[in-house]
Amino acid sequence: MPTFTALTSLTGETQAEALGEAMERLRPEPTGVGVFEIEDGSGLWEVGGYFVEAPDHAALALLAAAFDAQPFAVSELPETDWVAHVRRELAPVEAGRFFVYGSHDADRVPEDRIPLLIEAAMAFGTGHHGTTLGCLRALDRLLDAGVHARRVADIGCGTAVLAMAAAHVWPDPVLASDIDEVAVDVARANVTANGLEGRVRCLTATGFEHADLHAAAPFDLVFANILMGPLIGLAPDMGRHVGQGGLVILSGLLNEQADTVSQAYAGEGFSPVHHDRIEGWSTLTLRRD
Repeated sequence: MPTFTALTSLTGETQAEALGEAMERLRPEPTGVGVFEIEDGSGLWEVGGYFVEAPDHAALALLAAAFDAQPFAVSELPETDWVAHVRRELAPVEAGRFFVYGSHDADRVPEDRIPLLIEAAMAFGTGHHGTTLGCLRALDRLLDAGVHARRVADIGCGTAVLAMAAAHVWPDPVLASDIDEVAVDVARANVTANGLEGRVRCLTATGFEHADLHAAAPFDLVFANILMGPLIGLAPDMGRHVGQGGLVILSGLLNEQADTVSQAYAGEGFSPVHHDRIEGWSTLTLRRD
């Protein structure tokens, strides 16, 4: 069965949220509606809907005009077995001593690498994106420098690939948290698949707002591979939860956003250690002075 997308952009969060709510009342109704800020500093928001029937073009045109949005771009998506597609397209990834792979590539794991199994159906956080790859490379660099972290947290953990990498190289348990309960379920499944039960504890939390995270602080290392806005919002909490001399690895940033985030963390006592750039994406390693 073909599916359809309808996408537009407009200025302002309030208008975008209102347009998203109005789209939910369309007939035929969308199976899902998303409202996202475009992270390029333009102030634009993207609103999109997915449909299993062709959407009403006239109704979409009226909505765009009513909310002062760009005309909707409507596309028909071909039927695709996405898991099979991902398996074909996502080859294993090497990041220093780490090797990220799907079960279909289990026979390709080198003996001299640390294996991290992430299934193709859970593609976000597989290591192929420049942000996850940058974080793994940053961790690999710290290990080469002799860093040993006893208290580690992965905030906004997604698949928990970064938490699992840390659990493989250091003996103490790692905390992995995400605001999304579905992501936490995925993280737990990955922890089990990698035989790391008891080594990585997965929590549902917004930032550091969890009793277990408070109790484990101060941290020696915190990963946060999210987005610029949430990273800046987290900066004061990072200052409170990362110990003196502790490190943070931050990503989810476009290259042009890195300085803004670095300045926000400088205000909380963090100084730059390294800046990785991979295909337009940045990963920052900072130390709390």
